[in-house]
Amino acid sequence: ACARLEGASLDDAMRLSRDLLDRDLGGLGPARRHGVEIVEDAVARALESWHSRRLGDMGVPQRGDRVAVAMSGGVDSAVAAMLLRDAGYDVVGVTMRLWHDPSAAAAERSCCSPETMRMARETSHALGIPHVAIDAADAFRQGVVDGFIEGYAKGLTPNPCVVCNGSVRFRLLAQAAALVGARGLATGHYARVVRTGGTATIAAARDAAKDQSYMLAMLPPAVVARLQFPLGDLTKTEVRERARRASLVAAEAVESQEVCFVGQGGYVPFLERNAGLADRPGDIVDADGVPVGRHHGYWRFTVGQRKGIGVAGPEPLYVLGTDAAANRVTVGPRTALASRRVELVDVVCHAPLDPGHAFELRVRYRGRPLAGRSLTPTDDASAVIELVSAAVVAGGIGPDTVRDWMDTHDPSLLRRVPADGELVHLGLRHNLG
Repeated sequence: ACARLEGASLDDAMRLSRDLLDRDLGGLGPARRHGVEIVEDAVARALESWHSRRLGDMGVPQRGDRVAVAMSGGVDSAVAAMLLRDAGYDVVGVTMRLWHDPSAAAAERSCCSPETMRMARETSHALGIPHVAIDAADAFRQGVVDGFIEGYAKGLTPNPCVVCNGSVRFRLLAQAAALVGARGLATGHYARVVRTGGTATIAAARDAAKDQSYMLAMLPPAVVARLQFPLGDLTKTEVRERARRASLVAAEAVESQEVCFVGQGGYVPFLERNAGLADRPGDIVDADGVPVGRHHGYWRFTVGQRKGIGVAGPEPLYVLGTDAAANRVTVGPRTALASRRVELVDVVCHAPLDPGHAFELRVRYRGRPLAGRSLTPTDDASAVIELVSAAVVAGGIGPDTVRDWMDTHDPSLLRRVPADGELVHLGLRHNLG
């Protein structure tokens, strides 16, 4: 290892793998291979420390043909990096070591686990590209986890993945790219970037079942301009088939479906450990304030929730609202969630707001797009939307009440609908707290 690293470039050091070391030593065999794995990990840790300390520095001159790809250890980012490499780009894999609840067992495929870090590095080396990890634990804890905890304590339901993409993950990816001289940025998200007249906007992926464009609504326009999504025109099945043909180690990797940092057990025990939200009995009331049941903590409920309420009625009941101060949960029929007006604040705009342009609004990741008929900007960072027809907008309290909705649920995604039918994200969202 020392002979390979002495006088080597950073790129060469980031390509150092256990396979190279094993070949240098004549092939150690399975029984003795653990030694080169320890050396590889030590070199990777040293590179991680060096780059992490310099995040935010100006870095080195950026090259237009060099792309920093966020490598999670999964099949999507692996194929994204492979496609860019095969297209002639100079690719560098970047993996972020995120914060994870130290009191919980990490899910095997969470993006915080040692296994995913190892797989990301192994995949990069198999592709013949440099790989570097960066320590993003503190930034992730402060920018995502703390807000998640505070949101639930206030009775809100924050979406940590959207916040992470918009304020932490892509910012750190850009900072890491500066250190390795990469102008381009890329991930394995199922989305597309549409470039028209010098403006780059995020558009839906071809695979509607996997479309992740909603999760990118908060990305700053300057980041979008540098982005590529190599999987935007592929289906998940096609991605796995390409990974299998290339014999990538991540070809059969299982996808993580949970919030990455909460660990096994879910968010309820996570909040009990980290937010001091212990069992706290309180009233479940109807829309008139009449008690209809009891609960064990307002923070266990999400506006729009139907299952697990613990109260029966003549018709299905939904959570209409939570009151953190009073530790009270309000329930009612589905119709009580319907609204025609939606207020958006803290707008992130990727295209001009045109009140006369047709648009659609999505208020949940898998939610049905809602047709809008008017959009009124109220200032530089907010707007009021009127829907074509009343719809169940999760968090709404009544047909004309939007304050509680805009304070509670997933970021909204507004889509402009041009004449050709292409859906282009404007990236408007409501306040998460």
